[in-house]
Amino acid sequence: MTITSNTREHTWRRLQGAAGAMATAAIQQMEAEHSWYRELSAEERSWVGMVAQAGIGGFIDWYRTNGTEPSSATDIFDPAPAELARTISLSHTLDLIRTSIGVVEDRVPLLADDADRVELREAVLIYSREIAFAAATVYAQAAEARGAWDARLEAHVIDAVLRAEADEALRSRVAALGWDEVHHVLVAVGRAPSGAHSAIVDGLRRDTRRADLDSLVSVQGRTLIAIIGGVTDPLAQLQPLTEHWAPGPIVLGPTVPHVFAAGRSARAALSGYGAAPAWPDAPRLCPADELLAERALHGDSHARRTLVDRVLRPLRDRDALRETALGFLAQPSLEATARALFVHANTVRYRLGQFAEATGYDLTDVREAFVVRIAFAFAAWDER
Repeated sequence: MTITSNTREHTWRRLQGAAGAMATAAIQQMEAEHSWYRELSAEERSWVGMVAQAGIGGFIDWYRTNGTEPSSATDIFDPAPAELARTISLSHTLDLIRTSIGVVEDRVPLLADDADRVELREAVLIYSREIAFAAATVYAQAAEARGAWDARLEAHVIDAVLRAEADEALRSRVAALGWDEVHHVLVAVGRAPSGAHSAIVDGLRRDTRRADLDSLVSVQGRTLIAIIGGVTDPLAQLQPLTEHWAPGPIVLGPTVPHVFAAGRSARAALSGYGAAPAWPDAPRLCPADELLAERALHGDSHARRTLVDRVLRPLRDRDALRETALGFLAQPSLEATARALFVHANTVRYRLGQFAEATGYDLTDVREAFVVRIAFAFAAWDER
């Protein structure tokens, strides 16, 4: 024991005797002053009580050595389980520290001899600083552990979405990440920039939060994949995020209601990203549906069926529109097509307008004419 004077030892013994009462008074003060404490469960309040008692006991032990031994301030959090850091926030823990220290300070005049009162107050201030730093350390460690755990969960969720595995394991992981209530979800795929993967992921996460969006992000090889929630206007909302991908198209899968349906968006986005090199002029943000032709040529059977259905279904029982479209694709001139079909050029113009209205494709646009040509080619093969 380091105590060297009778008065200091007397003060220390008084502190020891009053430790339980001070801890009780601190908890009573917490209940009176802080609504968040009153909302805790009985078990959670008991955890907080153990921390308060350990803190006061730690101060008394530290005071016993005249402050010559390093304080083990972080030890006061040991009696409570790790869940405490997730139950109450750092600001709430600081409330606990301030209240407990205030109780000790209020009792200094009663517990210390005249010669020790100033010294005891100074000791309380020094120790309170140690406790505050200890709390920050505990919460930083908890945040790091939580971050590592969340990163593993996030990786599992992304892998499950890419494999379209909407099972119970995915549901529990999605709930743990707080994504079970996230809606309007799509998958964005593009080339990853150079640099550390953690920095790439953190940067994209940060900016999606600033855009009031949710995100799960992963770098897989040279590909940066993001599952983004809260998307109601993909091109407008994701435009500010494009800087996080390397140059080249960023392919967007269709928006789906929730992450459990995101496998469909992921398949389209990955298929589009694989096929995008075939369209050198693809826009920076490119919906996967804009790449149906390239995806079909790249072997995506779903894209092939979708493309054929989108172009050919509206032409059923409209042979004149189909004939005119094929004629115009063969020689994209109103006059030449009119001569080939033995109709007036205005008739061709009218039918092309009807074709565009029915299918959504304008054959006078080079890109859209290419897409329709591919659709007709696949339809011809399917009809054989």
